[in-house]
Amino acid sequence: MEIRDIMTTDVEVIRPEDTIAHAAQRMRRLDVGSLPVCDGERLIGMVTDRDITVRATAEGREPQTTYIRDVMSPHLIYCFEDQESEAIEHIMQEHQIRRLPVLTRAKRLCGIISLGDLAVKSGQVQEVGRTIREISEPAMHA
Repeated sequence: MEIRDIMTTDVEVIRPEDTIAHAAQRMRRLDVGSLPVCDGERLIGMVTDRDITVRATAEGREPQTTYIRDVMSPHLIYCFEDQESEAIEHIMQEHQIRRLPVLTRAKRLCGIISLGDLAVKSGQVQEVGRTIREISEPAMHA
């Protein structure tokens, strides 16, 4: 099954010049832990609740004046909408992540895929369960 068939297409994004306070408020409203960072239509990073905590709060930065570009993760891991779900599961295992931005082949953001999407929409609940365990185990032993 291709990712375009199971991804979430209604993706909220944030701009690099937005503040971390704005990002945290949007994350709370949307009940998510990460947001893609876009400069126009181009994906330039991801910001997570952990990025805000570790790179801003722990350093005593002011939420109203600290910009997303200063705390986001610029190292992007993404997938393409025409890739197969099994390949995406392997990417998630390898990088120990639960969500991936989905791009068109022209590298435009068109969706986001989560382990939950893979489990529910692809019907591969057992396989995705193994992926979740593999992602979670290293963190549990740290």
